[in-house]
Amino acid sequence: MCRAHIKEKDEYNDISQILERPGRYQAWQYFLACVPAIFVSMISVNFVFVAGDVNYRCRVPECDSKEPVLSPTWWPNPDIDRCYRPLIKHTSLSSICTNDSFVNTTEKCSDWVYENNDTIVAELNLACEPWKVSFVGTAHGIGMIISMLASGWMCDRFGRKPTLIVCTLGCLIGNFKVLATSYNVYIVLEFLEGAITTGAYTAATVIMSENSSKKTRIVAGVLFAYAIYMGEAVLACIAMFVSNWKNILYIICSPPILFTFNIFFLNESPRWQILNGRIKEAKESLKRMVKMNNLGIEPQVIDRISEENLKNVFGLNNNVTSEGFREVIRSKEIMKRLVAGVVWRLAVSFIYYSMLVNSVFLPGDKYTTFLMTALASFPGELISIYLMNKIGRRKPLQCGFLLCGINCIAIAFVPPSFRWIKITLFLIGKLIVSAIYTGSVVYTVELFPTSVRGSCIGICTLASCGGTMLAPLTPALDLVSPVLGAFIYAFLAITASALFFITPETRDSTLYDTIEQITISSHTRKQQKKHENNSQS
Repeated sequence: MCRAHIKEKDEYNDISQILERPGRYQAWQYFLACVPAIFVSMISVNFVFVAGDVNYRCRVPECDSKEPVLSPTWWPNPDIDRCYRPLIKHTSLSSICTNDSFVNTTEKCSDWVYENNDTIVAELNLACEPWKVSFVGTAHGIGMIISMLASGWMCDRFGRKPTLIVCTLGCLIGNFKVLATSYNVYIVLEFLEGAITTGAYTAATVIMSENSSKKTRIVAGVLFAYAIYMGEAVLACIAMFVSNWKNILYIICSPPILFTFNIFFLNESPRWQILNGRIKEAKESLKRMVKMNNLGIEPQVIDRISEENLKNVFGLNNNVTSEGFREVIRSKEIMKRLVAGVVWRLAVSFIYYSMLVNSVFLPGDKYTTFLMTALASFPGELISIYLMNKIGRRKPLQCGFLLCGINCIAIAFVPPSFRWIKITLFLIGKLIVSAIYTGSVVYTVELFPTSVRGSCIGICTLASCGGTMLAPLTPALDLVSPVLGAFIYAFLAITASALFFITPETRDSTLYDTIEQITISSHTRKQQKKHENNSQS
């Protein structure tokens, strides 16, 4: 009997190390989660080029031919506002227009001549209606908010895997946008695209984190961030060589049909399976993990482990009940973390995308500057990996927010004549905020228990979407004051930095699975700190 007990204990210890010994299984699952994120990233910002501006002028029916050109020889003044047309002299009897055929007054027009049909501005006749063009991105952002609300609940209710597959297949909606013949139809499709696809961010983040060891969680977060940056960079490269908006959408929205095969290749999180009573499925997931990682554990060992021991391996309470928003609201510790997570994600997203939007004001071609901002993010992830594994989560993120705010103020006060200094500071700021972005995503995932992780991360990502929606408005702040935007960034960054004082360090800690575990851990930490203070006094 003693030998049987020792054998059972050894088998228990072997299984408890499965997640802490990552290998090919984790690499494969990361790949399956990150590739869809590349396409979702491209789709999330495609409106920058698809709804980009084109040159146009008012049509003059008395002078324009059936195939008008943008810059005719008879156009009287190149400084005429493109929303106004010059008026013809009533005394002019010639059928051929010249520079002298017009009076010195203009009137607002309702028909235009476009340089090309490369964007929806020409295709949907959106000349002189900038608010409609801007609302394309806003409509996508509103859809993102809906997606964040729904996807978190879907992750907890139906699982991480089905949520990721459904959301990534929503990328196919972009193929229908090319068929839109009216602005309203296009806006509806843009909204639906954002409402479905963006949930892939939540699902992929959670499934990658829950399939990671303590040491590789930060690596998983960095890889996911790289996928997003890669999507932005690839989109810029595609737009450089493919000018027509319909072709751009076909290229980025058609391949996601292949993500249907994730039904067979992507595996569900064992944590979620165990928490939802799917013990048999969880054991099969662990067997695949053992086989791919060559861990040397026999399948029979996993089959023999009891449900009680399996839950203990993952730190689950056998008597745990389903937890939701009601339990979240009742827990002061979870609410404290949730508020902090919301502020962090709002601030970093607002600053990140504000820099992305304002990158077009850097000297040079807009495609090149957009590509530069995407590439500047990559080194930030290496810094994030090193500091967060070497020092921890809290201190690097806290200092990073402060440095980011200082950098943004410095950029605002550098005179335009110091062009290269301004560009250098801009790219350094983009690097810092990229590192913070990844770190804040990883840190917020580690702060919440498995039972409500999807829902809480969904709320935090919802706040991130709010920052994304507000970012396009920042260029208008320059009309009020050239430094107003910088002070807003600094205020958000300092506020976010201060909130790290109320949350714990999570480096090398296990992922908790219930709110009760979080509460006990918080109480124990407070008692230890109180004891240390008493000892010092």
